[in-house]
Amino acid sequence: MQNKNYGPLTGIRILDVSTMIAAPYGATLMADLGAEVIKVELPGKGDTLRTVGPWKGTEPLRWPGLARNKKSITLDIRTEEGKAIFKKLVSKVDVLIENFRPGTLERWNLGYEELKQVNPRLIMTRVSGYGQTGPYREKAGFGTPATAFSGYTYLQGYKDRPPVSPSFSLLDYITGVYVAFATVSALFYRETVDPQEGQQIEMGLYESMFRMMEFLIAEYDQNGKVRERSPGLTGHSSPAGTYETKDGKWVVLVCSTDSTFNRLAEAMERTDMLTDPRFYTNSERLKNDAQVQEIVAAWIKQHEQKELLEKLDRFGVPVSPIYSIEDIFQDPQYQARENIVEVEHPRLGTIKIPGVVPKFSKTPGAIRHRAPELGEHNEEIYVNELGLSLAEIASLKEKGVI
Repeated sequence: MQNKNYGPLTGIRILDVSTMIAAPYGATLMADLGAEVIKVELPGKGDTLRTVGPWKGTEPLRWPGLARNKKSITLDIRTEEGKAIFKKLVSKVDVLIENFRPGTLERWNLGYEELKQVNPRLIMTRVSGYGQTGPYREKAGFGTPATAFSGYTYLQGYKDRPPVSPSFSLLDYITGVYVAFATVSALFYRETVDPQEGQQIEMGLYESMFRMMEFLIAEYDQNGKVRERSPGLTGHSSPAGTYETKDGKWVVLVCSTDSTFNRLAEAMERTDMLTDPRFYTNSERLKNDAQVQEIVAAWIKQHEQKELLEKLDRFGVPVSPIYSIEDIFQDPQYQARENIVEVEHPRLGTIKIPGVVPKFSKTPGAIRHRAPELGEHNEEIYVNELGLSLAEIASLKEKGVI
């Protein structure tokens, strides 16, 4: 029987002291699946993500989707009183997620060795620009420079123009997925193999993207080839790319296997290509890619987008329209999958944000509460969890500790 109030990570408690996107996104993914996430923010300022666009008036529109399902408390862990409170919080959680520059927590006497004295079972997940070791460990790290460092940016764009960075924080979000995956893996190990002791997990931002470059590494190692930038999926499959339809719309089509190309050839009524030595295998098509692209592009140009999609779908050819966000809002697949959901907002009334994925049959995740206001859960956590009095809270607030 499904219980829509709980996800598979129900009972896991996470202290999130990270900022911006990568590490916080990992915590949000776990929160979506039931983990209780307490977000620690700097008094009076909060997570810097609260100041990042896009905006509606003075309201940051990214915050509701990235900080949902979290509780917010304010605490300056640089102060002595703040450190003491922080250690009490650490003693009550399973996981600590942080993305300070390497060495920062250690300088504040809040490194893993100190924290595991109060919680030996603590799992500490650490994200930084370049990792905790190596000559670049102390360099400032942000997603766009880290994307360039990973080798990804070098591949993007046209050869006669400058390399192109992703138009959004792609690497940060990919790193967030690694954060969630690694943290859950460490939790599984702790619960099944060594229930007495936790461990540290750490990675550099660039490493999440670089891990996806096995083709680039092997190609350079074995062939000495430096792959140059291209605007599409080059050197892997033919045909593959972006094509314009008769009505001036765009689609992406890719034939990653010979069987998918066979179906495309049938759809185009060009089965002669299946026996032509220039085209009958992917390796041969890659050698003659310009000719293949010319044939496919001309055929697609003869069809309006709707007609083309219906025909290629019938033949099982991997194709998709290139969607704007307006197209996505209107698409029935997104609606059926609840990929966009509406949640309450304290000033906007409601706002639409991404739904929860993946979907679990027995323990589905859920958006249990909206993104928090700064320090919204101070009293709940400090009074109910740590046993502080209202007078103590007032004093700490006056001192700027919370």
